[in-house]
Amino acid sequence: MGRAFEYRRASKEKRWDKMSKLFPKLAKSITMAAKEGGDDPDSNSKLRLAIANAKSENMPKDNIKKAIERASGKDAANYAEMTYEAKGPHGVLFYIECATDNTNRSITNVKTIINKSGGQMMNSGSFDFMFSRKAVVEFLATEEIDLEEVELALIDAGLEELSEEDGTVYCYGEYASFSSLTKACEEHGLEITKASLQRVPTNPTEFTEEQLAEIEEVIDKLEDDEDVQAVFANIA
Repeated sequence: MGRAFEYRRASKEKRWDKMSKLFPKLAKSITMAAKEGGDDPDSNSKLRLAIANAKSENMPKDNIKKAIERASGKDAANYAEMTYEAKGPHGVLFYIECATDNTNRSITNVKTIINKSGGQMMNSGSFDFMFSRKAVVEFLATEEIDLEEVELALIDAGLEELSEEDGTVYCYGEYASFSSLTKACEEHGLEITKASLQRVPTNPTEFTEEQLAEIEEVIDKLEDDEDVQAVFANIA
């Protein structure tokens, strides 16, 4: 059928593969939020944002509904949130966040991936000064939105920096400002497409293209693990 068909098929397969791994992670976040604060997104801001994040990745409504219902089911899993710190190839630093119902499985899987890459696990707290935890809220830029006005309105809610890239506005604030910043965005009529807590490297490191290729291979393996929710690295 020709190269064009093969390319389209490969592209679709790659996208389906990504969704098959991403959707369970998003569903887990929704279930955890619903179990913690109830199944009503109007009164549960954490759930509301988890749903918004899922929708931004085109997760089907049925999947979202099932994830919420799973929180109140008799067999609902009790997930523990774990973080692991590790050194990877070429001295890169990894901060790995997991949500798991089996901590032995998650640490074993993460350790295996790190060890096979020639890296090593680090003690908890080793990277406390290497990464700062930031609240990041995203919304789409439109002609109706005055970014200067938005910036002024969000400063009291903890906004530290506001930037726009490719039609998306990024609001950065301290970790403790996550709730107030997301609430202020909603009160200002901004439609949040994604809200998350990210670990930003305080001293980003430059790597060569060859080194980055090896590092990204390890990140891909970590992100493929069912328990890993996010991987952060000190890449410039």
